[in-house]
Amino acid sequence: MSLESQIAKIIEANGAALYDTEVVTEFDETIFRVYITKTGGIELDLCATISNELSPFLDVHPPMNGAYRLEVSSPGIERKLTKPVHFQNAIGEKVKIKIPGEERLKGMLKSADSNSFVVETKHGDETVTYSQVGTAKTYYDWN
Repeated sequence: MSLESQIAKIIEANGAALYDTEVVTEFDETIFRVYITKTGGIELDLCATISNELSPFLDVHPPMNGAYRLEVSSPGIERKLTKPVHFQNAIGEKVKIKIPGEERLKGMLKSADSNSFVVETKHGDETVTYSQVGTAKTYYDWN
């Protein structure tokens, strides 16, 4: 069983779901971020509970070599889309897609499957395969 699936089980036992993990370096500190989702939203107490359960598990099964800080949080209203399931769960939301060498796509995510997705833009529907994507994220129109 992979480390990610073991982390997912701990999160699911607390009524949430694993969205993604990432390793980042900020101010010379390595951070292992675990993003969780839950219908109705994520509360700080849930993040703390999951962090307290993940911490001893990750002490025994470290996600990387060397020192790191564990962070558990929501992926936020504007979140990265990196896996087909992220796109499938974001259908109906506004997205920004960067395709290397092409103009950025911006519009509403209309559909998604395991190979590609469709974005409804002001110029019509655009179908994009996951292999074409440089970066993708949801966005909120704050106006």
